[in-house]
Amino acid sequence: MTPAVTVAVTRLPAGKGLPLPAYMTVGAAGADVVAAVTDDLVLAPGDRAVVPTGFALEVPDGFEVQVRPRSGLAAKHGVTLLNSPGTIDSDYRGPVGVVLVNHGREPFVVRRGERIAQLVVAPVVRAAFREAQTLAASTRGEGGFGSTGQ
Repeated sequence: MTPAVTVAVTRLPAGKGLPLPAYMTVGAAGADVVAAVTDDLVLAPGDRAVVPTGFALEVPDGFEVQVRPRSGLAAKHGVTLLNSPGTIDSDYRGPVGVVLVNHGREPFVVRRGERIAQLVVAPVVRAAFREAQTLAASTRGEGGFGSTGQ
């Protein structure tokens, strides 16, 4: 499959010898990202840390890169991303970091080269926000958080 968009990747010194983001299957929507830690990082239950990936991106204008959790880490260890999905904007050129949090019951060890997240490239639609005195009525109205039942 030919990529629809190209995202430039610069390998940083911490990423030496590690794979760049890569799709693990033909149908994968997300490209896996690995940890670029120099030493094992232990996340105790409840702990969080920004884990380096060892690269920076140049996201094309009109796109974002979403940083999403890996389902296996969440299901097996209770490890996920604190700000999910995270967003890498098209004008950001700094190092990409992944905010991991351990919601599990046991300490979790992040090792160099371990897959920790996935990146999804998505188009961005910019909205024009205009102030209004009233909003159009809807069936749901102001019902929020849990208003539609279980």
